Amino acid sequence: MGPEAAIEEFSQAGAERYATLWARAGDALGFVPMSPQETERMLLRHTVTLADALLAEPFRTEPGHIVGRALVDAHFTAPEFLDQTLVTFGRSFLAHVVPSAPGVPDLADRAVALQAAIATGYARALRDRTFAQQERISQAVWAARNQIEQALRASEARFRALFAGAAIGIGIGDMEGNIVDVNQAFAEMLGYTVEELREINVAELFYPDDTPGMWELYAELLEGKRDSARLEKRYYRKDRSIVWTDLAVSLIRDEEGRPRFTVAMLEDITDRYELQERLRFQALHDPLTGLPNRTLFFERLAAVFDGGSARVGVCFIDLDGFKAVNDSLGHHIGDELLVVVARRLAASVSAHGHVAARRGGHLVARMGGDEFVILIDDSDGVDIAIAVAEAALAAIATPVRIDGHPPLSVTASIGIVEQLVHETTPTDVMKAADTTLYWAKADGRGRWALFDRVRSERQMIRSALVNALPAALEHDQFTVEYQPIVSFDGTLRAVEALVRWRHPELGTLPPDRFIGLAEETGLIVRLGRWVLEQACAQGAAWHREFPEARLVVSVNLAVRQARAPGIVEEVARVLRDTGLPADLLQLELTESAVMPTAGEPVHSLRGLASTGVRIAIDDFGTGYSNLAYLRRLPIHALKLAGPFIEGLRSGGVVDSASLADERIVDALVRLAHALGLTVTAEAVETTEQAELLRALGCDTGQGLLFGAPVPAQAITPLLTPPPP
Repeated sequence: MGPEAAIEEFSQAGAERYATLWARAGDALGFVPMSPQETERMLLRHTVTLADALLAEPFRTEPGHIVGRALVDAHFTAPEFLDQTLVTFGRSFLAHVVPSAPGVPDLADRAVALQAAIATGYARALRDRTFAQQERISQAVWAARNQIEQALRASEARFRALFAGAAIGIGIGDMEGNIVDVNQAFAEMLGYTVEELREINVAELFYPDDTPGMWELYAELLEGKRDSARLEKRYYRKDRSIVWTDLAVSLIRDEEGRPRFTVAMLEDITDRYELQERLRFQALHDPLTGLPNRTLFFERLAAVFDGGSARVGVCFIDLDGFKAVNDSLGHHIGDELLVVVARRLAASVSAHGHVAARRGGHLVARMGGDEFVILIDDSDGVDIAIAVAEAALAAIATPVRIDGHPPLSVTASIGIVEQLVHETTPTDVMKAADTTLYWAKADGRGRWALFDRVRSERQMIRSALVNALPAALEHDQFTVEYQPIVSFDGTLRAVEALVRWRHPELGTLPPDRFIGLAEETGLIVRLGRWVLEQACAQGAAWHREFPEARLVVSVNLAVRQARAPGIVEEVARVLRDTGLPADLLQLELTESAVMPTAGEPVHSLRGLASTGVRIAIDDFGTGYSNLAYLRRLPIHALKLAGPFIEGLRSGGVVDSASLADERIVDALVRLAHALGLTVTAEAVETTEQAELLRALGCDTGQGLLFGAPVPAQAITPLLTPPPP
């Protein structure tokens, strides 16, 4: 099947039943040159065509036009046949032919569009057929008028028979617009007598707000610049009501080619026009709320960009927690709620009359589900958009009472975009509105958020990093650097492995730019495994070259890694594959990894400790700070959080805050030593901090004072013994 094949199968049996219903609907509507069996077979073919079109991707309405035209070509032209066809389609087609199509969420909208397309194709075919008849009549009129000059009596009789008996209106006028003659059909169409029309200038019948270009077209006819014209045009009836017509005008020239008369042939299409307008309204408006739908909204949005407006504003609205209403109270209550919200939004926007008066009103549309949008054409600035959004929030927030249920309290989130038209596009405006709506919901719901280009660009960069993470790991864009951990006498005791991302465009990125993203996406497990393998391999290489150094390699273990099945076996495998002694590997876990919210330690912690590796609590003091678990878990070291160290007195300055931090560090060191744990102070940057930590009994320190993270080859010289 090709790209335009149906994405669902229709019911063949249902199609046959529907074709039978369709044939019966047209049985009593006039003669057609085929048997009932032939009629039913033809209508079955059209039914299959419509079903294929309804389910096709991409969806197109052209098959509906083709079916409508085919009906006229088959002489199904009784006036009531189109009505019966549309009624039968609307009532029975989906139920019989496509009883279930879960892959087509907008099936009802497609059916309405196809219904309109059938009517349009049928109407156009009838019009073309009428115009063909009109052209033949025009030629006959022209021949009759010529024959009048040659054989007046014979030609007059033939012309009068044709003129008077024609079912369409025919009028003849001179070059000044005076009506010379009309037939009875013309007079009845406009509600005059023939004699009254002969006393009228055709300009008196014209509708003032006429088809664009119509007057220029008529002037070209009078000047002899064109010989004919065809268009749809309104006329006034005698009672000042409006009649829509299909108009064909021909210019009659004399023997020397000078314009002499105009012949107008009119068909009353008022009923057909009103039907088309109703179908167009249905195609462009939401059937539940009556608001404009997304199709009409995007038409209006495009018109703003094409119409010379300086600024544009969009308020994208989404109800908060609407799914809970449907789930708890039922979809019928949810639908009633949407109707009330739509009515309130329309009222709140119309209340901005001083703004809307200059622009023909703001457009309120339903985008689908519980999403609405307000288009602010030619906005005056951000303040107008914010005022519209706040009015909408206030209107929605009023409790709603439906069918005797307790009042429903409803809130909404709104994303506001207000920009210069020349700086953006319709697509970018809607993308920005959708992004800003997400911000509003993330900020707490029941509020609006204003589009911020800088924030959006940051978010785009963040999204780009998320999307690039898997490929970065595949293409070896990550590297590991090592930061020294030293005793306070200057001896190198350990190094912490820290991953860096060598981004091809953004340069080298530190962990805080991507570790959180890796945790969100789950890639942290693969990335953490890679870092563990690299660090252990490097640690084993150092141990083979400098066995006396007993250098410990400290590797961070993320929460998702620590809780992943098989983490104990994975650590054991890496130690076995690299040859690193287990006691030279230290795994750093945060307090949240060690003590989950359920209050139980991570299941694998004891298994990890049983392999012989050291377990350290990283950033101690910033998580649960539940000191009781320190004596129950197999922990070997604490790494004091940076904020404690930063607060220690520096440069001889002593205040209450620094004294408090000093007492906390002193207490933590004493506690750790009492439990047999070593203590590492992180973020040590000054000599004063180092001296104080030494005095407090801290075992090792880490920070810029002792060295920044560096490639592995920069650590090797630190392990080389000094010459004797």
